[in-house]
Amino acid sequence: MASYLIILNGPPYGNEYSYNGLRLAGSLVRKAGNEVKVFLLGDAAACARSGQKVPQGYYNLELMLQQFHKHGGEVGVCASCMDARAVTEDELIEGCHRSSLDELTNWTMDADKVLVF
Repeated sequence: MASYLIILNGPPYGNEYSYNGLRLAGSLVRKAGNEVKVFLLGDAAACARSGQKVPQGYYNLELMLQQFHKHGGEVGVCASCMDARAVTEDELIEGCHRSSLDELTNWTMDADKVLVF
């Protein structure tokens, strides 16, 4: 069994860093035996906001995070980054939780591999 931590820094839309990181996270979590966690930092905190409306045919990070969680992935969202972007805990997608630097530290120390996007 391998454990992965994927740290996302990019905004939900405007570039594809968070999108590609979530694509990889989704693929990893579907492989038997993998433990995968995603931590959203900086502008990536907005990726966890529920109620995203995107043009038809465009990727939707809310749906991607829901699928990731459905397959056993865990998502932490930096509390300071949420506050700076006025994202409240009530607005978070199911399966995402308000987190801290301490939790990120623990996840980093426990992970076999850490990937940063």
